[in-house]
Amino acid sequence: MLQSLAQASLADRAYAALLDAIVGGQLEPGRRLRDIELAEQLGVSRTPVREALRRLEDEGLVETERNASTRVAPVRPDRIADAFPVVASLHGLATRLGVPALSKADLSRMEQYDGERTAALRRGDVLAAIAADDRFHGVLLTASRNAEVERLLARVMPHIRRLDLLHFEALTHDGEAAGDHAAILEACRAGDAWEAARLVEDNFLRLGEQMTAVLGPGGTNFEH
Repeated sequence: MLQSLAQASLADRAYAALLDAIVGGQLEPGRRLRDIELAEQLGVSRTPVREALRRLEDEGLVETERNASTRVAPVRPDRIADAFPVVASLHGLATRLGVPALSKADLSRMEQYDGERTAALRRGDVLAAIAADDRFHGVLLTASRNAEVERLLARVMPHIRRLDLLHFEALTHDGEAAGDHAAILEACRAGDAWEAARLVEDNFLRLGEQMTAVLGPGGTNFEH
């Protein structure tokens, strides 16, 4: 039993490491994945790596071809277009649940993260802007105290984040993007959960429309 638990822990760690590498672009779309090589790099046996790859395949981030080779899945615009309404709804729900529970410290953190995001956008720092944006919405997600919403978002968000990092550095120069959290903060300070949720949903839907427009017709597949 103890050995089984340890093995499960290694699989979780392998999954987390591979997920970060795929989302961050170190393992780019189309890259062939060999479990023996990944195991050597991660310092584990092949078994936890295989378990991690199966999990990533189930989530659509890895795919196995007919000849049994495994590779990082391409970024598919149609999947991204489908994901944004789901993400918008889930973040809207988290906001609606979380606003009544926000403390002064929570609001101060949101203001801080929004400032960090704005500064990162202005200097064109993609990684920092995305991280600050995640922290901003993460305050509301934590305040919602809904583990199911967190679990569902954890499954969908990697598809959006890898697209952010791989293809949309240009969005950091969008002047409107730097100020789109101001109204959300105002509604949160006023304790207006429904208005804050509406604004959060609109925020994600608008970003989805921008990305879909840049990607072109749905169903187009492309790699890095």
